[in-house]
Amino acid sequence: MLNRTSIEISTELLRTLHRIHRQLTDLRSQLDRGPRQIKAGEAMVVRSAAAIAEIEERRKKAILASDEKQLQLQTRELHIEELKAKLNIAGSNREFSLLKDQIAADEQANLVLSDEIFEGLERIDSIDQELAKAQAEWQEQQADQQQRVADVDAKMKTLTVELHRVEAELEESEKQIPAAVKADYQRMVRAKGEEALAPTDGGSCGGCNQTLTTQLISTVQLSQLVRCPNCNAFLYLPENRRP
Repeated sequence: MLNRTSIEISTELLRTLHRIHRQLTDLRSQLDRGPRQIKAGEAMVVRSAAAIAEIEERRKKAILASDEKQLQLQTRELHIEELKAKLNIAGSNREFSLLKDQIAADEQANLVLSDEIFEGLERIDSIDQELAKAQAEWQEQQADQQQRVADVDAKMKTLTVELHRVEAELEESEKQIPAAVKADYQRMVRAKGEEALAPTDGGSCGGCNQTLTTQLISTVQLSQLVRCPNCNAFLYLPENRRP
């Protein structure tokens, strides 16, 4: 087992490697967030557009309903005029009385219909205000998305440059890893990333909190290669501890 050999490895090198791997994790995480931010912004624009479409559909139905009621009102008004004409030539009191009652009923129905038309027009006005607000929000979302894309694009370029710099630093630092352990190190890094290394935390592994034996701690202090018996991470002394 590697933690039973006497392979010497610089504590400072392990600290540096862990720091670099943490930087790489952070940079890659930020690079991954960029496309997600743009996608989330696109979803907000789509939702705003969908809200406008839904309001426009309600407005269309409200206008159609209002037009139908106004047509009904006009039809009844014409009917009332026809009844009034018949009233003048009624052949009997009974016919006259029936026509009067019908005219009164139609006029009352028209009053109710007029109120409904007025309420419908008010509803259309309210929908128009809602639509104007939704359109303004959609335009704002579009402007925000354009700015978001520009900001993310600029940040991605900066992060990519920094990522390449840190990767070059890692490549240079990894040249110092003893040949006897380099293959294991590379395998661990591929599998666990920054968690392939861990500082000691008191008497425990700083990665998985496994309690370490006094012998293991002493070996770490001698700048010899030690692996955590639980998570298999390469252990090193933190900066506030001297080897």
